[in-house]
Amino acid sequence: MNTLPTDYSHAQLVDALMAQYQSFVEDGFEEDLELTVPDYKSYLEGLTHSQLVYETGCDDELLTISDFMYAWT
Repeated sequence: MNTLPTDYSHAQLVDALMAQYQSFVEDGFEEDLELTVPDYKSYLEGLTHSQLVYETGCDDELLTISDFMYAWT
């Protein structure tokens, strides 16, 4: 079954993106990131659903939205 970006709520997308971002911080990439964790969350919360999907970097070939959500939720 293929899931669509619309199968996920705004809050679910924010949570998954935050989990990914937190992973980057924990892996030592914090100095490479432009925003602090709280600032990134504020940024994400201000995005539209479409912008959040874009932020995931998903496509229909290499990384689907269902793959991304499975990995980060």
